[in-house]
Order: sequence, then structure tokens, then C-alpha cells
Amino acid sequence: MTRTLGFILGDQLDPRTPEILGLDREHDTIFMAEVKGESESPPSHVQRTVLFLSAMRHAAKRWEEDGWGVRYVEITDPSNTHDLEKELERAIDELEPASIRSIRPGSHRVFGMIHDVVDKHDLGYEVLEDPHFTCSLDEFESWAEGRKELTMEYFYRERRKALGILIDDDGKPIGGAWNFDKQNRKPLKDPPLIPDRPGFTIDEITKQVIRDVSEVLPDLPGSIDHFNWAVTPAQAQAGLNWFIKHALPSFGDSQDAIWVGNHTLFHALLSPAMNLKLIDPMNIVNAAIRAYENGEAPINSVEGFVRQIIGWREFIRGVYWHEGASYPDRNELGHDGKLPGFYWDGETDMVCMRDAISGVLEMSYAHHISRLMVTGNFALISGIEPCQVDAWYLGMYTDGVEWVTTPNTIGMALHADGGVVGTKPYAASGKYIKRMSNACGSCRYDINARSGHSACPFNVLYWDFLDRHRDRFSSNRRMAMILKNLDRMDEDELVQIRVSAKGFRNEFGIA
Repeated sequence: MTRTLGFILGDQLDPRTPEILGLDREHDTIFMAEVKGESESPPSHVQRTVLFLSAMRHAAKRWEEDGWGVRYVEITDPSNTHDLEKELERAIDELEPASIRSIRPGSHRVFGMIHDVVDKHDLGYEVLEDPHFTCSLDEFESWAEGRKELTMEYFYRERRKALGILIDDDGKPIGGAWNFDKQNRKPLKDPPLIPDRPGFTIDEITKQVIRDVSEVLPDLPGSIDHFNWAVTPAQAQAGLNWFIKHALPSFGDSQDAIWVGNHTLFHALLSPAMNLKLIDPMNIVNAAIRAYENGEAPINSVEGFVRQIIGWREFIRGVYWHEGASYPDRNELGHDGKLPGFYWDGETDMVCMRDAISGVLEMSYAHHISRLMVTGNFALISGIEPCQVDAWYLGMYTDGVEWVTTPNTIGMALHADGGVVGTKPYAASGKYIKRMSNACGSCRYDINARSGHSACPFNVLYWDFLDRHRDRFSSNRRMAMILKNLDRMDEDELVQIRVSAKGFRNEFGIA
């Protein structure tokens, strides 16, 4: 009989997790389960599934070798119900624990499921806060209390001060500014020269996971051919070391750039390892700060990178829990379009979309501008239903976990939360993509046209989006200049835009 069942999820793989949970090697049991259901709804990219399962098996093996009792259900186990709730109940029935203990899950759904199970079985349940964040949820609630708007920039500045990060002795930001965005929005003029990233060895555990996933989940989207993700803390550390030395110095200048055929540029690709807890965020932050202090990376690169971790990452998590379990269902703009088929196969004449989605299919990744200003922007201005877009982002990226994916999608990309995450929608025409990428020069669509079948769909759909939501955004001071440009159009041009937008939505299968 087990005294306490330590329920460890696939994104809680810090080697210290059993100690964090306060488990006892002699009396307690770790429980972990691989289930098809978590990869089928929503459909999970094959690399995302392999990453989670391989990292889980590596962690379980390490804990077993360290003397922990581990009940581990593999995806090929004939007794596997392939439902996380049922597997937890099966473990309870067989091990008869007196209580359940877990770190707070990364989704309202799983958190609610655990509560339902322990109530059903009349067990005690202790939930511990996740130590892999620098701002506790209580601290976030205290910061958010009484504010009319939750502005990330203000949150970020307070966290910088609280943590003493990039702050001088007088409490001022090092470098003389809180952010260096103006320096970090440069397009690339030539193909980027980036040293090869480290190739992570695909060991026998990962090979077996690939075979198992191929057998049990043969229809998952995406390709496994280019799998190169860290599945252990050592590999995650190697990825960090490479980034600090080879990419961080150029990260700032080019962090918002897009280059067709290069899906990673100077980005770190550490978010999957952070989200699975294979590497601690402060380990990453401190490494970047040391690079600045040693003169190995400029302040605009280091500050921009650090902001993503202690600012945006923490802010988004706080918003997710602050807004409650209904947040994923928000649809303030009333969009009900269908997700186009090219989100699954990349078959579109829009070069920017084809390139962004091909990167997702190939490696289950895209950097933040491809996500926000290409695939996200298109979904916003074309009026796709938010829950469909959210499911796609959650399933198709290796760093997809609900606490981070949903606020970034529902809030930032789609403005479906009515302005909680962003005070204005991140909508843009094709001119933004032309400015930040090399995609438009080889595209069949006319980047200068705003209507007609040959016009850039981003242009057509952008102006149609503003036209459709003119009344809603008329009171938004950040939209005033944009709406003035819309007001300068005569009715004939607006009619042409509306007709063209309807044609594109029908052609793409959105309407």
C-alpha cells in the first residue's frame, strides 16, 4: 500500500520533482502515464508527442535508478485505457494511496480532473506551486488587483526590480532603458550566417518512443524526420550553452525578422525544455546576464531575451490563472470561420504562410513573429474561430502547454479576450511582412494591391477586418490613426475590399 501517490505530469520533469513534492522513497510512489488521448485531442504534432514521451521515460528511468518507486504506464501497455483520468483511477485502485500530491498542472482541465478523482475516491489532495516561475500566482494576483488594464510592460519592470535583474545600484535599468525594442526590430538584408545548432543524440529510449508512437498513433500530423529536441537536462544545458555563445549576440537585432527557409534564425529554441522543466528559467536568465557582463553579448540582445522569460512568460501564466477556467472559450470578436486546410499541409500560394507552416510541419516550431504576425495575424483578420486556432497552436508546437499557448493565442494573437493581454489587436497588412521578411519578392500575390483576386490576402483581409470591427475599435485610442486611414477610403474601394475578402474566405475554406 502506497502512502502518497506523487502524480507527475509530462511537463514536470525536473530531476528534483520527487523532492519538491516531499515524497518518501520507502513509502510513496511516483505515478506517470502516457495516454493517446493527450495526443489526439487536439491532434498533436508527432515531434511534440515524441518529445513529451521520451523526456518522460528518461525522467522515470533516472528516478528508478535513484531508488524511487515508479508506476509508469507506457503507451503500448495492453492495459492502458489511454485516458489520463482513468489511468489515475486505475493507479489509485491498485496502489490504494491515502493521498495524492502533485505540482499545479499547466491546465484548468487537468487540475479540475485531479480534484474530481480525489473527491470521488475520498482521498486527500495536496497541490504544490510550481517552483519554475519567478512570480507566484499570489504575487501576480496582488499585482493585478485594482488595475483597469494588465499591462505586461509595467509587470515586467516590477519583476526586474523585485528580482534585481539588470538593475544598477540606484535601482535604474542597466543601459538606461527598460527595453530596447527600437533596436530589436531590424529586418535581415542578407541570408543569416548562423553556426550549426547542436545535434542531440537519438538514444535507444527515443528510438523506442518513435517506434511506439508510429504504431499507436500513426496518423499524427507533421514529420519526425528532423527531430532534434532536448529530452534530458544535459541536452537542454547543451542547447543553452550553444545559444549563449553563437546566437545571443545577434538575437536582439534580428529577433523580429523572418527569412524564408530559415525557421529558427537566432532564437534559442529553449521554450520546450523550459516548459517540460528540463532546465530552470533562472539558469537561462543568469547565463544571458553573464554574457552581457563579460562583454559577450550586447544589452539589447540580453534585455530582449530576458524580457521574454521573466516578463512575458510569467505575465502570460499569471493571466491564464487570473482569468479562470472559461478563458479558453473567449470569442469577443464573434469570429466563427473554419481553420483552412493549409494550416495542416502548408499548401498555399502565400509564401509567408507556406514558409511558416512548413517550418511547423518539419520541426514543430516557429519563432514568435512567425506565430504572431503570420499564422496568428492571418487567423485574426480572416475571422477564424479562436478555439480552432488555439487547438492548432497547442498541438502543433513542441512548447505547447495550455497555460502558455492559450493566453498567447486567445489574448495576443486573436484579441478574443477583448483586450486583457493586448490593448489593441495585433492585426497588420502584408506591408508588415514585406518590411520584416524576404517573402513577398517571390510571392504571386501583389503586395501593393488592397483588393482583387491577385492582391495580397493579408492586405485585403486586414482592411476588411478593420471595416467589420470599426465600431468596436472606434473608442480604442491606439486604433485611432489606423481607423483614420480606413475613413479615407471611398465606399467603392471598401465594397471591392469586402467582395475580395469574401472571395478569399470562400477560396480558403474559412467561410
